[in-house]
Amino acid sequence: MSMTALVAPTVADYEASADLASLLVRTTQDDALSVPAETLRLSCKCAHCTRARFDGRFPDAFPGIAITEIGDLGYGLNIAFSDGHNRGIYPKPYLLSLAER
Repeated sequence: MSMTALVAPTVADYEASADLASLLVRTTQDDALSVPAETLRLSCKCAHCTRARFDGRFPDAFPGIAITEIGDLGYGLNIAFSDGHNRGIYPKPYLLSLAER
């Protein structure tokens, strides 16, 4: 009897697009996905952004925002943006959920 385990896809590789306006992601199932930088910035769940949302100070949009740096933490990516924000950590399953929207 053979059992095949179902494994959820995860991030295998990533890079910022040439214009820095999107995060390009390749999954372990060889899917190519793209997440706009503005979607990432609006979806940040760091304490600073969470507090700003709670206080009603979080912007509704980040027009022209760009990805300036990507750090791989193993379980997720730390992404820095052109507005100076660099606190957001995006777990890999969360990144894939943002790409599916």
